[in-house]
Amino acid sequence: MKSLKFNLLKKSVLMLAVSSTVLFSACSKDDDEEMAANQTITQIVVSNNNFSLLETAVVHAGLADVLSGKGPFTVFAPNNQAFAAAGLDTEAKIKAVPVETLKKILLYHVLGQRVPASGIASAANTPVRTAAELDVFITKNASGVFVNGASVVQADVMASNGIIHVINTVLMPPMGNIVQTAQANPNFSMLVAAVLRASQGSTNVAQVLSGQGPLTVFAPTNQAFMNAGFANVAAIQAADPAVLTSILTYHVVAARVFSSDLTEGAKPATVNGGTVSITLAGGAKVKGNKNTTASVISPANMVTTNGVIHVIDQVLLP
Repeated sequence: MKSLKFNLLKKSVLMLAVSSTVLFSACSKDDDEEMAANQTITQIVVSNNNFSLLETAVVHAGLADVLSGKGPFTVFAPNNQAFAAAGLDTEAKIKAVPVETLKKILLYHVLGQRVPASGIASAANTPVRTAAELDVFITKNASGVFVNGASVVQADVMASNGIIHVINTVLMPPMGNIVQTAQANPNFSMLVAAVLRASQGSTNVAQVLSGQGPLTVFAPTNQAFMNAGFANVAAIQAADPAVLTSILTYHVVAARVFSSDLTEGAKPATVNGGTVSITLAGGAKVKGNKNTTASVISPANMVTTNGVIHVIDQVLLP
């Protein structure tokens, strides 16, 4: 495993100056951190009880030796709470994940460069290449630092071979474009049917959603479609393609918008030409012009190769 090569880790990570006062705690140079700086990333993970599930994942994926190596590395390290939220709350569940799949997920959290908090720019969605040979998107704004919308809850845990930034979400690498990702999710079967039916009209919606992007899709679940009056896939297949096209394009924003980019009262323009309304009180929500209530966004930040998907519980009405 020590021979594992990270070809792309030799590339430079975009480094721009930003005030470190937002990211560093007052005790950033205390004795505990000085002790941690003499340990490798693997040793820190093993010695920290809040990384016990990450430890299981690293060992099962065969990456313990890699993260003990020379580096330097930057690791966005999901804590136990993050693994639990991802449904990986026990060792057994983590070990049930195929090794190659788990390895790709973990390498998606690793940069081949030492990137301290002071090197992160005040910018939105800066692409940075990971050891999985895929980009993550790093944002720094007034609310903090985010990776693919996941919050950095503790920055700059120094190791002898790099830096750890603790995050509250397990980052899942993209498995395809927006259409491919939706097709792989059984909870989007009615959405996929709507996209295919709409594409039989004058606009090939499937082609639009498979394009280069970036795009953001507020994706209604199957239950959302049923609540909107579509009893089943057959009902969608019987609908007017033009009507479906108008509705579906109202769920699409022509930009990569993570939950960390959403602001209270924002009215992003959609591909349909209309706008939707964003509220954040009590959790992120999005509302269509003709909806009586706002739709809850949960889960958010499903990364695709051409954008991001946010799951919603209502069909947005333009």
